[in-house]
This record gives sequence, C-alpha cells and structure tokens, in this order.
Amino acid sequence: MDKIFRTDSFHNKDLFIVVALIFAILCIASLTFFVIGKLNPKANLTELKARTKSWWVMASIFIAATLINSTISYVAMAMLSFVAFRELYSVIGFRDSDRRAIFWAFIAIPVQYYLAYIGWYGAYIIFIPVVMFLFLPLRIVLKGDTKGIIKSMATLQWTLMLTVFGISHMAYLLSLHPIKGFDIGGRGLLLFLVFLTEINDVMQFTWGKLLGRHKIIPKISPNKTWEGFIGGLISTTIIGHFLGFLTPLSTVQVLFVSFMIGFSGFVGDIVMSSVKRDIGVKDMGTTIPGHGGILDRIDSLAYTAPVFFHLVYYLAY
Repeated sequence: MDKIFRTDSFHNKDLFIVVALIFAILCIASLTFFVIGKLNPKANLTELKARTKSWWVMASIFIAATLINSTISYVAMAMLSFVAFRELYSVIGFRDSDRRAIFWAFIAIPVQYYLAYIGWYGAYIIFIPVVMFLFLPLRIVLKGDTKGIIKSMATLQWTLMLTVFGISHMAYLLSLHPIKGFDIGGRGLLLFLVFLTEINDVMQFTWGKLLGRHKIIPKISPNKTWEGFIGGLISTTIIGHFLGFLTPLSTVQVLFVSFMIGFSGFVGDIVMSSVKRDIGVKDMGTTIPGHGGILDRIDSLAYTAPVFFHLVYYLAY
C-alpha cells in the first residue's frame, strides 16, 4: 500500500486538518441544501446543488493527488488536461487540415507533464510557450491550406496554453524541492491553490447573490457584480491568511498571493465565459453531470495555477 498511498500524509497534522475541513464544508453544504429543499420545495437551489456536486468531484480529485503516489498524481492531472483540451478544441471548430497539428498538440501533453515530473524547470517553462509555439504553425503550413490559417495557428496555441500549460503548473508544485522547516511541501501548496480557487468561486457567487447590484461586464457574464467580485477578493484573502501554514510564505506574502488567486480566478472565469458566448455554448462538455465539462470547473485554475506557482517560486524557491 505504501507504493500507492503516501502514508506520511496521514501523519501530517496540518495536511490532515485541511483535508478534513474541506470535506466537512462540503458535507455541511450538501446537508444544508437538502434540508432547505425539504422545508421549502419551491426554493431555487439548482445552481447551488450543481456547484456543490462539481466541488465534490474536484475536491476528491485534488485531495487524492496529495495522498496517493506522486506518479499517479501526475498521470491524473495530465488526464485532466487531456479532457479539457479535447473539450475546448471540439467546440471551437478547427479545419480538417488542422488534424495533424491537433494530434501533435495532444502529444505535447505527456511531454509537458513528464518535464514537470522530473522537475526540469528550464525545459518545462519553454516547451509549450516556445517549442510548440514554433512547431505547430509549421505543421499546419505543411498541409498547404492557407485559408483561415492565422486563426488556426492562434487558436490551437491558445488552447494548448490554457488547458495544458496553465493547468500543468499544479503538477509542478509537487516537484518543488523541499524547504527546511516546510514539511508539507508541494502537497500543501497544491491544496492551498485548489481550495482557495474554489472558495473564491463560492465567495464571489455568494456575495453576488446576497449583495449584488452593480454589473461588471453584463455583456459577457450578467451574473458577475462588483459586490460579488470585491466580496470574493476580501473573503479569499482572509481565508488564505488562515491557511498560510500550507505555504512557506510570510504573512504579508500569503495575503498578497491569496489576493492574486482571487483576482486571477475571476479573470479566468470571465475569459471562458466570453469564449462560450462567442462559440454559442452554455457548457464545454458533460463530463460532470449537472455542471458541464471538466474545463467548466477548472477554467479558473488554468489562470490561478501559473500565477500562484510563479509567485511562490519567486518568493520562496
């Protein structure tokens, strides 16, 4: 069993507390919505129940990544990127002549995660932004179809950057070298990132429902309000402060990083909302019943993961 589960995780008090806290919050939320639904059958809880169901799925995936063998964790996160990439490219509408380039974009996924797995930072950080940026247009050009070629080049690279490069930063967190006095390591950082990203989504949604009056970008996301955005930022920053023990950062650094997670999570959400409006779809897929596809749940993480990783890497590593 030691080859599958990281038994040292169960002996880490801080890690265990956070895992227990996450599941406790989910249990309380699920029970609360169930009771409200029984007491008031007319209450509109569809959105809240759908979000809670998706949070159960995502929390289970990422908590498992902190408890199981690291190799399995990398494979699981690579699969998330694979599904997210497939969801996005399938609704964008590429040309038939782009299929070979799309094939090579898929091949880039295991390569990117292998570089994260071995901790080769120099190669990892340039593989997709530089190597694939130069290679994919060449593969598209070799088909000889120039009609719409600029759109294909730009869209394919952006899709790869969002669903693979951005998300893969979560995997690289597990490869960061140990720091003296910071025993939790990358597992704590991964939990901190995922929990704060999800709680930011919850807080912005909650404050928006409670106090939301002034729309931010009604043409893109009609439900987003300044009250929800600001309330979410403040709440996420405060919660991040109390979870600072999962990071090697100072109090001021934790507050700043937590604030940036809240801000970048909001940006990721509205960017994907604009993409959906352009394409004309409500959800990117049906992987998670009741709340769309994998990308619908990790769109914020595609933005928060690289922001969080590089801030922590600069400040602590």
